[in-house]
Amino acid sequence: MLVIHSYSIAIIMCIITMICWGSWANTTKLVDEKKWPFQLYYWDYSIGILLFTLLLAFTLGSSGDEGRHFIADLQQADWHNFGLAILGGIIFNLGNILLVAAIALAGMAVAFPVGVGIALVLGVIVNYLAVPVGEPYVLFIGVACVTVAIILTAIAYGRLKQQQSAKMRGLITAIIAGVVMGWFYRFVAASMAADFSAPAAGLLTPYSALVFFAIGVLLSSFVWNTIMMKKPISGPVINGSDYFKGTVKEHAVGILGGIIWSIGMSFSILASGPAGYAISYGLGQGATMIAVIWGVFVWREFASAPAGTNKLINAMFAFYIFGIALIIAANSI
Repeated sequence: MLVIHSYSIAIIMCIITMICWGSWANTTKLVDEKKWPFQLYYWDYSIGILLFTLLLAFTLGSSGDEGRHFIADLQQADWHNFGLAILGGIIFNLGNILLVAAIALAGMAVAFPVGVGIALVLGVIVNYLAVPVGEPYVLFIGVACVTVAIILTAIAYGRLKQQQSAKMRGLITAIIAGVVMGWFYRFVAASMAADFSAPAAGLLTPYSALVFFAIGVLLSSFVWNTIMMKKPISGPVINGSDYFKGTVKEHAVGILGGIIWSIGMSFSILASGPAGYAISYGLGQGATMIAVIWGVFVWREFASAPAGTNKLINAMFAFYIFGIALIIAANSI
């Protein structure tokens, strides 16, 4: 299987992760939300995640001289480790469905900084405590900067002219999404061998872990997404049969969104070998900055904000960029 050894290449892959994780939600904007609400979009999104991980497993995960090929890895792995990867997918999926709901309520420029920002802070702490790679003072100063950016985003969001109840639902949903999502990466990491080149018996290689993570995402959608359809945070109740009424474009957009996110997840996991889980996850979650760029400059989500809001947004960008730079530097000091 393909194994990454270079820290520089790992950082480039984490940057690609950042772009993918910060951009996939744009696909939700490519369909009419009234005709194709996010709950219907999410079925195809889950399928897209699984399709890409399977493609990767049967190509890069089944070639080369290092590690174990995908099928051989499945044959030797302990069921406990399959369960950890699936559990990671279940936890991620709950947080991500809530994040998509928050995007529908509050927009990308708010849901990502709050939800993904909280997930970044929590995830870096959890992953560093489990596998302490990197200079802790630098790493956690970077996390502190991201925390300040989250607070600035919430303040800027509070200045928008919007119905108060909808505003609070969007913000609270994003917060809950972040708290839940901050835990998923640790379970996926715990299912994998520490040495990707010579993986220990019973543990998974990254490619196998990604496939079972994606299975957890798809299977748990029958629980989490069904609940969202029957008890929506906003909008009407949705019937399952409505999914089969979607157009080719509507289904393709959801699958594309899942593939884009899955590319990011796969690169993050593969880069975690030389970079460490805390840095790989933390840098990838710089996706928040990418999402805010889309939300502010492309979708114009703060166009109606009062004068002075741009200063808060600029300060938020500055703290995010500085925080991410420190997270990168933490493993090179």
